[in-house]
Amino acid sequence: MVLEKLKDENATIALIGASNDKQKYGNKIYCDLKDKGYNVTPINPKEKTIEGDKAYNSIEEMPKLPDIANFVVPPPIAMKIAQNISKLGVKHLWFQPGSESNELETWLKNADGIEYLINACIMVETR
Repeated sequence: MVLEKLKDENATIALIGASNDKQKYGNKIYCDLKDKGYNVTPINPKEKTIEGDKAYNSIEEMPKLPDIANFVVPPPIAMKIAQNISKLGVKHLWFQPGSESNELETWLKNADGIEYLINACIMVETR
């Protein structure tokens, strides 16, 4: 389960769609997880840093694959990235409300070895 993986204090989280824009959930979630002590890495191809931390263009650029990929991007982008990173070996995928779609859910149900959460906010689940 993705929630079980989140309980591992050494778990790493890649936040796909992290943002410096304080109005966006990509920023709110990033700051919330950092404040709670999670090991979270920002992923955003348009930013060099997020809240002063090094941001990566993609999960492929991270020094080590994350344990959990948390998505806060539009559904078509979430689908494309999820399919790509699952091939790399990232098996715990968490889709924030608004990043999911029927097409994505169908793919997830048929994807081998993928554990996922949809329609659940990581900020709420980590309270």
